[in-house]
Amino acid sequence: MSLNCKEIDLVLAELNLVGAKVDRVSQPTFDSISLGLFKDGRATELFISIAQGACRIHELSSPPPKNDRPLRFMECLRSRIRGGRVDSIEQLGDERVVKISLTVPRSIDFRDRDPASSVAYEFQSLTLYARLWSGAGNILLVDGDGLIVDALARRPKRGEVSGLRCEIEDSLAAARERREAGAASRKFEPRVFPGEGGFNRRVEAYYAEHGGELSRDSLLEAARTRFARKGGAIEARIAELSSTAADFRDGERLRELGDILMASQGSPYEGSFARCVDFYRGGEVLIAVDPRLTVVDNARSYYDRHKKAKSGLAEVEAELEGAESSLAALREQLARLEAEQNPLVIARVLAKGGSVRASSSPATRKRACPGLSIDRDGWTILVGRTAAENDELLRRWVKGSDLWLHARDWPGSYVFVKARRDKSVPLEVLLDAGMLAIYYSKGRSNGGGELYYTFAKYLRRAKDGPKGLVLPSHEKNLSIKVDEARIKALLASIGGASA
Repeated sequence: MSLNCKEIDLVLAELNLVGAKVDRVSQPTFDSISLGLFKDGRATELFISIAQGACRIHELSSPPPKNDRPLRFMECLRSRIRGGRVDSIEQLGDERVVKISLTVPRSIDFRDRDPASSVAYEFQSLTLYARLWSGAGNILLVDGDGLIVDALARRPKRGEVSGLRCEIEDSLAAARERREAGAASRKFEPRVFPGEGGFNRRVEAYYAEHGGELSRDSLLEAARTRFARKGGAIEARIAELSSTAADFRDGERLRELGDILMASQGSPYEGSFARCVDFYRGGEVLIAVDPRLTVVDNARSYYDRHKKAKSGLAEVEAELEGAESSLAALREQLARLEAEQNPLVIARVLAKGGSVRASSSPATRKRACPGLSIDRDGWTILVGRTAAENDELLRRWVKGSDLWLHARDWPGSYVFVKARRDKSVPLEVLLDAGMLAIYYSKGRSNGGGELYYTFAKYLRRAKDGPKGLVLPSHEKNLSIKVDEARIKALLASIGGASA
C-alpha cells in the first residue's frame, strides 16, 4: 500500500533538507530515484518511488545499489540538478504530491566573447515534482518557466513530456475546488509501522520487506494482460489456419468433382447445382456451379481450386506449425516471468513491447505489420502477399535503405529486407528473401526463376498505375532455385513470441 498524505507529512517533518546540496543522483529501479543530499556534515539519501501499490518517499539508511546501465531520467537529473541546493520541500496540501524547489548554479563562459573575461555563474530555479499516486505516479523536472524538462514516465496523454507546460499545481487547485464544493474529503490517519527508530526508518523497513513484492504483483498483472492479448491473437490465427488446412487436405475431392462434371456434360443445371452420378464414391452428388458458365468452365474452376489447395497445403501447415510454436514460446516466457522475483527484470521484459503502464486499448496498441514478418539471424524480412499489403509496406513500413526484391516477369509479392546500421545484407539472408519472392509469385510452380532487387529509395510509383505498382532503377539480377526444406524452415519461423 502506498503512503497516504499524513504519512508523507510525517516523513518530511523528520527530514531537515532545506539548504542541503544535491551531491549525487541514482535510479535504482525503473520507477524510482534516489537523491544523495549533504548538509551540515551529514549525508541523507532521499528515496522516491512511484511503484504501483508502493508509492513512497523516505530516507534510506544507506545508498541504494547502482543500476547496471545509465538510465535516461537519471542522466537528465545528474546533468541538471547535481550541485544544486534545496530551497524547500513540501507536500502540496493533502494531495500526495511532493514539491522540491532547487537553485542550481550554471557556469557561463564569456571568454569566447571577450578574452579578458572569465567563467561566471548564474543561478537557475528548477522544481522536482513527485506525484505519489498508485497507478498514476510520476516524477517531473520543471524549469523556471514552468516547462517540463523531462519526466520519469513520459505520458503524452497527460501532457507529461519534455517541452510542455507542467499542469500539476493547476490541476490540483481545480480538483480541490471541486472537492470543496462537493462532499467532505476522506480522512486519513498514519499507520503504525512496526520496528525501531524514527518514522523514516520504520517506513524503510516496511517497504524493504513488502515494497518489491507489491511492485512485482502489479507488473505480473500487466504481463498477464499483455500475454493474454498476444496469445488470443495467435490462437485465433491457429483456428483460422486449421480450418484452411482442413479444406486443403480435402483438395483431392475438388479434382474429383471436376472430373464428375466433365463426365456429366449432358446433365442440366438445377439452379446453382448440377446433379451428377458420383462414380468415385457412389450414388448421386449435388455440385455447386455458376449457372452463367458452361460445364467445362465450371469443371475448370474446380481444377484450379484443387491446384491451389495442393500447392498451398504445405505453406499453410508450415505457418500453422510456426503459430503453434509461437504460442508455446509465449506461454513459456510468461511462466519464466511468473517465476522471476526481481521486479526490475520483469519491467525490462515488458518494456521491450512498450511502456509497462501503456494502455491496452486498441487505439494505443502497436499496429501489426501487414503481410508476413520473418526474423533470420537478426535480419527482418517483410513479405507483402497482395497488392494492398505491398502498397501498405511501401507507404508506411520501409525506408529508403531497405532492400526490395521481386520476381522478374511474374506478378507476385514484394519482399523487403530491413536495413541495419553499418551492416550489409548477408548472402544467406538475400537468398532467403529471394526464395520467398519466388515462392509468393505466379512462377512458384517452376521451382525457381529470375528476380531483381534494389534499394527502396530507387522505387518510383507508376503514374496512374494500379495500387502498389512501382518502377525500379539501379536494380540487380539474381537467379534463384527454390529449396523446399529452406522454404519450410522460413515459413515455420513466421511470427514468434516477440511478434
